[in-house]
Amino acid sequence: MILSGSIVGSGELIATTTLGARVGFAALWLIIVSCLIKVVVQEQLGRYTVITGETTFHALDKVPGPRWRVSWVVWCWMFMFVGVTFQQGGMIGGTAQVFNVAFPYISVLLWSVIIGAVTVVLLIKGRYGFVEGASTVMVVGFTFITMGAAVLLTWTPFAMRLHDVTEGLKLRFPAGGLAVAFAVFGITGVGATELIYYPYWCLEKGYARFTGRNDHSPAWLERARAWVRIMRIDAVVAMAIYTLATAAFYVLGASVLYGMGKIPAGYDMVRTLSNIYTTTFGEWAFYMFLLGAFFVLYSTIFSANASNSRVVTDFLEMIGLIKLKDDRQRRFWQQRVILFLLPLYVVLYLILGEPVTMVIIGGVAQACMLPVISFSTLYLRYRRMDPAMRPGLLTDLLLWICSVLMLAFAVYVLVVRLRGR
Repeated sequence: MILSGSIVGSGELIATTTLGARVGFAALWLIIVSCLIKVVVQEQLGRYTVITGETTFHALDKVPGPRWRVSWVVWCWMFMFVGVTFQQGGMIGGTAQVFNVAFPYISVLLWSVIIGAVTVVLLIKGRYGFVEGASTVMVVGFTFITMGAAVLLTWTPFAMRLHDVTEGLKLRFPAGGLAVAFAVFGITGVGATELIYYPYWCLEKGYARFTGRNDHSPAWLERARAWVRIMRIDAVVAMAIYTLATAAFYVLGASVLYGMGKIPAGYDMVRTLSNIYTTTFGEWAFYMFLLGAFFVLYSTIFSANASNSRVVTDFLEMIGLIKLKDDRQRRFWQQRVILFLLPLYVVLYLILGEPVTMVIIGGVAQACMLPVISFSTLYLRYRRMDPAMRPGLLTDLLLWICSVLMLAFAVYVLVVRLRGR
């Protein structure tokens, strides 16, 4: 639920619907592929963590190549994280717009400050159980509301037709929307940030702790295989939730916003996006959209920053900026990271004030990072994983296909952009 809360957010409500508004159903296949193929990388990183008890960064730090204190792969994450800070700022701005529409006597800028402050308080007080419980409520809320809107679309003039689906499943890149499509590929489904986050939550949930230290005994092997099965079920259930929710958002954007000729942008973003609900449920659903938009955006702000506090703290320790002797100190630094990052996101939004652009920046950064993570995962699978716990032939094949597709898409977009098309 934490993973789903982190995934289904700005990418779906903002980037995915914006792509649908620009190109119609032409990128439907990309949305489905983006959600489905990355889960195999997620499963392999989770498997490695359950077996070894290592965090994502400690695993990626073992990838050979240039290094300064840590592996080049970890530094690639740092560069990606700079882009993701814009995405987080865009989500805070989007949530602030939601509250401003509902309570217009408070400005968008002031709402963004309030949201940042409230999130700091909630995350500093909350531990795993609190984060998981809050994420569950928000995930269930936005999933049912959005899927309901997609179903009711059938009885409107914007109903999706069979021709739309068949056209959307043709493997072609949408003209005029390639940059957004690339961002959507990076941000929908399990993005690069969620691939990094997931093993940290596997550790905090206790999967690796319950597995125990690898003493190569039959008992350990039995426990490890059992917890890997649990982890795999966890990943597949999350995939089902975010795929359904992401597809629903895209269909609403491609049907309603593309049909109306409206593209979300600037301070009118929320009012433009509200059409995906009001055209299906009716004008009375405007405030239900605001509630759904809050669930979607804030669940990601909440879950992602809970994750970032753990990831950034781990990074700071690995490069030697801080020392962690016990869990109390780790918790102390996680709180300090939250106190630093959330005000930074607010400031970025106050400066730029363009949620759509900020989210797309984060999506492009994640899309560039995906091939690095996937090929690093292949190295961990073949060189660092206990042979008795390695996956089967089908998983290996899917992992290679996923890695090659991620690299090919990144190279394709780079070449096209350099040519100025």
